[in-house]
Amino acid sequence: MKPSGTRYLLLQLAASLCLVAGSISAGTAEAPPGRPAPSNVPGRDYPRILPDLRIVFRLKAPQAREVQVAPKGKDNGLGPEPYTMKKDSNGVWEVTTPPVRPGFHYYELVVDGLRINDPNSETYFGWGQPTSGLEVPDPQLDFYQARDVPHGEVRAFFYHSKITGLLRRAFVYTPPAYERMTSRRFPVLYLQHGAGESERAWSVQGRVNFILDNLIAAQKAKPMIVVMDNGYARPAGATNAPGSRGTEAFGAVLLRELIPLIDVNYRTLADRRHRAIAGLSMGAGQALQVGLSNLDTFAWIGAFSGGFRDFKPAESYGGIFTDAPRLNNRLRLLWLSMGQADAGYEEMKTAHLVIERANIRHVWFETSDAHEWQAWRKHFYEFAQRLFQ
Repeated sequence: MKPSGTRYLLLQLAASLCLVAGSISAGTAEAPPGRPAPSNVPGRDYPRILPDLRIVFRLKAPQAREVQVAPKGKDNGLGPEPYTMKKDSNGVWEVTTPPVRPGFHYYELVVDGLRINDPNSETYFGWGQPTSGLEVPDPQLDFYQARDVPHGEVRAFFYHSKITGLLRRAFVYTPPAYERMTSRRFPVLYLQHGAGESERAWSVQGRVNFILDNLIAAQKAKPMIVVMDNGYARPAGATNAPGSRGTEAFGAVLLRELIPLIDVNYRTLADRRHRAIAGLSMGAGQALQVGLSNLDTFAWIGAFSGGFRDFKPAESYGGIFTDAPRLNNRLRLLWLSMGQADAGYEEMKTAHLVIERANIRHVWFETSDAHEWQAWRKHFYEFAQRLFQ
């Protein structure tokens, strides 16, 4: 039976107040401090970044006897040593680190001696295997974040390699204008990853597509195609040593197979003046080796945090650094960059000074970083602004 008008209005008002009270109560429940890391699996609250850049890790493992968070590598921005977690009465293990460096950091969990990936974090290919990664945003930098600008595309490009006898995969970034301006052709950068990583690294860990989207939108970089191939390549039939992966066929694969295929399948400017090669660490060495040996193919070369181990000007890279007139005449840009906290800093800085004294034109760029993705993002950001200009 429907209540009278006055009683009905009072009941409606009471119900509304109850709903508001419930909303206030639900909204004022105390949230844990900080915020989830952007590298978390969607919906996971931990790892959690506190305002002072301490990191809270959690794992529910009631039967475990010992759990640690283990950063990968001594240069890791999470710290050099594992963190031992403590278990509460509900079987949840937790540890809070000291403040960490902003950037991208590989890590794993060690549960009773077994190394596993963190189920709360996304996995990335690094250290030769899928492994957990933690992204800690830098409050001072946003050039590698996804801004509200036109975005390019990153596509998987599969091809059969006769040299290796295998199906290979590269990732290809095309700029926003590629789909809109269908009669336009674009310069191409071949961009290589570091040791233990893969062709995914520059777009996933390095965020190269967002860096370029932002630069192109700001008219600070030329629209370009970026090809990211796997730096590991062995001739068909070659036998790997146990636990190793070869790289000796990479140059042949790139020059004889990949570049011709990219020029056929994409709207490229297919000449040396519009073709660059660059890389980080192991990829820096590959960029120098392939680029300096093929100046009829590349006019732009970049080496980030590597490439000059045991450098001898008269011997390294075919002795090309003793021929300043040829290099200066053929290269539009030779870029060398390094982080001051990188273990290889002094060696690469010395090579830069030797090259400088030899009157070889080049750009030297350094940051305060270690051997890590935050350094390479900065290196690429600066390098890309000089390419094809």
